Amino acid sequence: MTDELLEIKKKLSKILKKDRYEHTIGVMYTAASLAMCYGEDIQKALTAGLLHDCGKYCSAKDQIHLCEKKHIQLTESELAMPALIHAKLGAYLAEHEYGISDTDVLSAITWHTTGRPGMTMLEKIIYIADYIEPNRKLIPGLAEVRSIVFRDIDQAVCMSAGATTRYLENGGKAVDPMTVSTYNYYKKEK
Repeated sequence: MTDELLEIKKKLSKILKKDRYEHTIGVMYTAASLAMCYGEDIQKALTAGLLHDCGKYCSAKDQIHLCEKKHIQLTESELAMPALIHAKLGAYLAEHEYGISDTDVLSAITWHTTGRPGMTMLEKIIYIADYIEPNRKLIPGLAEVRSIVFRDIDQAVCMSAGATTRYLENGGKAVDPMTVSTYNYYKKEK
């Protein structure tokens, strides 16, 4: 791990809640493993994995306020589902607070909650690492996604987006249209 990443890790350990920090470390190492499997840049995967939730250090209300202050455009879906906001805020913070200029890394942070049709390999890695990391509590479909992800990441993305959509719908919660688009795109790809 580079000195830069060790410094970021130290900062995050101080501002994230213990559970969130442990999740972050799990995502970072899961992303690195997936990067090795799929021939993606390991440093980029470690960096994006480490910073993917850096915007979750404060409440949803504070995240919205920060986005307004920093002129980060939020969609109606994001305002209706504040749990999504940390992705755009995280990409902003990664660039402006943690000095990350790599657009691949910033994009992977931006899309890690909803995914998007036609994701890059790094985007898919961070999206799915967030879903399957070892500290993740068992949710429907998790075991199946974990069992296939190192053989077929597109299938894993499809399964994850589908499971997320069903989980939210069954719980009577709103589903971001981008998550549905991600599911439909990868379902067609298969």
